[in-house]
Amino acid sequence: MNPKERIEELTALLKVAGYRYYVLDDPTMEDYEYDRLLRELEELEAAHPEFAAADSPTKRVGGEALSQFEKVTHPVPLMSLQDVFSMEELNDFLEKIISSEENVEFSVEPKIDGLSVALEYVDGQFVRGATRGDGNVGEDVTENLKTIHAIPMSLENAPPRLIVRGEVFMPKKSFEKLNARQEAEGKPLFANPRNAAAGSLRQLDPKIAAKRGLDIYVFNVQLAEGVEFASHTQSLEYLKDLKFKVIPHKKLSRIAEIDAEVLSINENREKLICDIDGAVIKVDDLAQRERLGFTAKFPRWAAAYKYPPEIKPTVVEDIVVQVGRTGVLTPKAVVRAVRLAGTTVTNATLHNQDFIRERDIRIGDTVLIRKAGEIIPEILEVDLSKRPEGTQPYYLPERCPVCGAKVEKDEDGAFLRCTGAECPAQLSRNIAHFVSRDAMDIDGLGSAIVESLIEKGLIHSPADIYYLTLEDIKSLWKSGSTAAKKLLAAIEVSKQQDVSRLIYALGIRQVGAKTGKVLSATFGSLDALMAASVEELTEVPDVGGVTAESIHDWFSQEQSRHLVERLRQAGVNFESKRVITDARFAGKTFVLTGALSKFTREEATEKIELLGGKAAGSVSKKTSFVVVGENAGSKERKARELGIPILTEDEFLEMLQ
Repeated sequence: MNPKERIEELTALLKVAGYRYYVLDDPTMEDYEYDRLLRELEELEAAHPEFAAADSPTKRVGGEALSQFEKVTHPVPLMSLQDVFSMEELNDFLEKIISSEENVEFSVEPKIDGLSVALEYVDGQFVRGATRGDGNVGEDVTENLKTIHAIPMSLENAPPRLIVRGEVFMPKKSFEKLNARQEAEGKPLFANPRNAAAGSLRQLDPKIAAKRGLDIYVFNVQLAEGVEFASHTQSLEYLKDLKFKVIPHKKLSRIAEIDAEVLSINENREKLICDIDGAVIKVDDLAQRERLGFTAKFPRWAAAYKYPPEIKPTVVEDIVVQVGRTGVLTPKAVVRAVRLAGTTVTNATLHNQDFIRERDIRIGDTVLIRKAGEIIPEILEVDLSKRPEGTQPYYLPERCPVCGAKVEKDEDGAFLRCTGAECPAQLSRNIAHFVSRDAMDIDGLGSAIVESLIEKGLIHSPADIYYLTLEDIKSLWKSGSTAAKKLLAAIEVSKQQDVSRLIYALGIRQVGAKTGKVLSATFGSLDALMAASVEELTEVPDVGGVTAESIHDWFSQEQSRHLVERLRQAGVNFESKRVITDARFAGKTFVLTGALSKFTREEATEKIELLGGKAAGSVSKKTSFVVVGENAGSKERKARELGIPILTEDEFLEMLQ
């Protein structure tokens, strides 16, 4: 089979598999097989781009980052609905319609707690997607919407022009994974899936949106040229035939059964893949809708029943402190069991010391609790009238409850963090960072192997990696000693990495890979860096006062010194291979863009840094030069707009020589 035929075959195969998985929730292909075929397609398309389909499954990973979102005027306004907050209000709404129309049927649907968008197709091809905005004007988020697998990029038997409305949301599982990743990276957690979905859909870099696992339910036809529908239900069936992921719905006519369905949706909300905040009730017949018409703000034929958040009293029985994988100390209230939003709650987040102080939460207090965004239990307030005598204000500990190392405040003062280099709570994350590509680059030490090593008690700090034996690890693989020997060889090779990588691998706060290179080139060895004073550190380019203090404090810790000594005894290189002897690029920032022919991107970056310069990923007013290869794109355009000098590879080579 020639490349063109294989690309077409893989494209068709993966489209069907994606539709079954993301839309029908009925996968027919194992994840491993899907990923393998997708990788094959990526490689074929890279070698033969002329054969790649415009709607290829490989396009879901996100395109070029945008500088801003363009405004979009909706051809058909995306109207909001009137809210009702009680069954009495809902029944008044239903009775008013039933009294003016005969044989009325209603569509009852869950109200997804997400962001409303319009998807536009021309001749069956997805051409644009926009946020609701104010209903008349939204923002063009097409590139981010392309990363949502449930949105078809092309339609068969579609009208010349089709606009549909849907609700983008973040599934509960995706939200949990995202917050786990945020925690592992030391970033703030998202409060609820809706906020996370909103932030993801409005990322200027689609590659970030692609990692967030967004999904969509389509719930309305806004415009369909040449196609007529008698009812809303008929239009949803039409969308389903076009392979959209359509909102679950029921067609009902009696008020009692509508009330029952609204309550049922609420009772079963925990079983749904996403958050909801109500139910939507719409007249199904489109001719009846036409007669009922609109107010200045809302259609008269639809309403949104909003579920009230449950708030209940309970008692704080204890406050415990957890240490996250990034070392952040998070207080948690252990509360008397209470039923909320379909689940039994036994604890609630207290966020940080400021949160506890502002609400004056103490052990023994009676508090009002709810689920924030229907997900995270939180304490709203303390009932001071029920406070027992003798309670004391609560303060987070000054020492890590896991390893005993001192804790320190983050830059903004909101969080406390353990400073222990060998803290067991941070071990998994510290190891993952230590072996990562920009650090010691130990191939084969993936997260699953690391977790197995930790569970078996074989590693308690990054240094323990260098003391592993064949007998220790050969049982971790089915292939036995072959894979184990390969890993041990990779570990041995990593001992000779430049000390700049080791500096970064140590996980010192504020010290990234680039700072590690600068420190390595400046001091020449880890021992010299350890002996440096805060004043000497602040004289290093790109090392400010906060970073200097962080480096100095880290090396003064007992756990840090123990880790360094064990690395030394294991034979890990402490010397620099990157000493700067020519600082002609000191203070200069370069941006590399396009396909370079005379060096790889890494080689060019290395040359810039060895001459005292810095390589950045984006163009700004602080950029000194932009080096362009073929197909440079938006970075070259931005450089011209800002008047930044642009260098060809030959001109860059002359500067190096």
